[in-house]
Amino acid sequence: MDAKTAIKTNINMGSMVSTSYLDDLTDDEMMRRPHAECNHLKWQVGHLIASEHQMINGVVPGAMPALPAGFVERYSKETASSDDPAAFDSKEELMRVYAEQRAGTLAALEAIDNAALEGASPESMQAYAPTVESAFSMQGAHWLMHAGQWAVVRRQLGRPPLF
Repeated sequence: MDAKTAIKTNINMGSMVSTSYLDDLTDDEMMRRPHAECNHLKWQVGHLIASEHQMINGVVPGAMPALPAGFVERYSKETASSDDPAAFDSKEELMRVYAEQRAGTLAALEAIDNAALEGASPESMQAYAPTVESAFSMQGAHWLMHAGQWAVVRRQLGRPPLF
């Protein structure tokens, strides 16, 4: 298996697990916080989408589709404490934007030269994704890191474990 195939497998596995946890949740349920000091699920999903956009554009400038106007601002650290559902996108809109961004990520991965994967990421990403390859791999892992919190919310709602 080559590096691109391994990365794509990692991204797709993260997507399968994460979206499965979200599939049957309502907009109201996605406003739940797994703990008082955690972010609600809608904010987390928006954060993940904005982060993916930023990271992939960081290693492949211009590769990602544009985010909707105001998206990054709606899911910034400054909005994480808001419990106002009107301040965030609907689940349907979040999942639409996610699908666009993920398609952009996978297209950028497909188009990039294998040798370029070994290159250094921008300085701002060095602490968590020191190479282009690790920035792409982070897309599966980052979603899975948050999905652990979503499993807690599902249990709080009385839903059975999925995996």
